[in-house]
Amino acid sequence: MDIILLKNVDNLGNLGDKVNVRAGYGRNFLIPTGRAVPATDSNMKAFEERRATLEKEAAEQLSSANARKAKCDDLTITITCKSGDEGRLFGSVGTADIAAAATEAGVELSKKEIRLPDGPFRVAGEYEVALHLLAEVDATLKLNIVSEE
Repeated sequence: MDIILLKNVDNLGNLGDKVNVRAGYGRNFLIPTGRAVPATDSNMKAFEERRATLEKEAAEQLSSANARKAKCDDLTITITCKSGDEGRLFGSVGTADIAAAATEAGVELSKKEIRLPDGPFRVAGEYEVALHLLAEVDATLKLNIVSEE
């Protein structure tokens, strides 16, 4: 299935690219989420007319993500949790907790932008958390989990 990308998509292409994807991926994910349209002649003409506005929106999103990245790279967040004798937490610190703490610190983050490949944190300590703000913008946040006494 040939489609035209309306947004940058990881591991697939950039705005305006005509790519061939599997029919289910295009029909069930890319088109309903507004990331692509089928590559028909009428859609090609309509896209070329809208190209300037779409590129302007993409540039605004990129500049906004870069500004958020600059804030996140300098930010250190401290979360206090109850823990046992050896620093093991009673519970865990996950993406929702990190997003809430970052929002309180003045940086808007959603929990889907936070990457925890090893799962939630279960031990007090200092960590670096990877953030995926946009397809081409990644940042790092310093997280300090402190035991509550």
